[in-house]
Amino acid sequence: MLDSLIPMILGALISVIGILNIRGDIRSLHWYHRQRVSPEDVKPYGRLVGIGTLLCGAGCVVFGIFSLIANMIAMPLFTVMGGALLLVCVAIGLVIVFAAMFKYNKGIF
Repeated sequence: MLDSLIPMILGALISVIGILNIRGDIRSLHWYHRQRVSPEDVKPYGRLVGIGTLLCGAGCVVFGIFSLIANMIAMPLFTVMGGALLLVCVAIGLVIVFAAMFKYNKGIF
């Protein structure tokens, strides 16, 4: 049961950071990412990074839920399905975050 709660809690924390970024609060990002974004681009940059981060967090929560279901009914297929959804969500989320960094930071470093 605890192994199912950890991804859900971690996903919830990552989702909260994503929501803060969507609202334009990009203080959770590293200083060099904040420094290279012009003041008028902070909102759209935060929105894109936040959407990607929220997607990664939601994937973790869904994986935890699927893992909990698999533990409750003793069917490991749900863990595999949750893992596949987690990989897809994280991959899409990272693509969105890196696209925002390339667009507004002119690179990832």
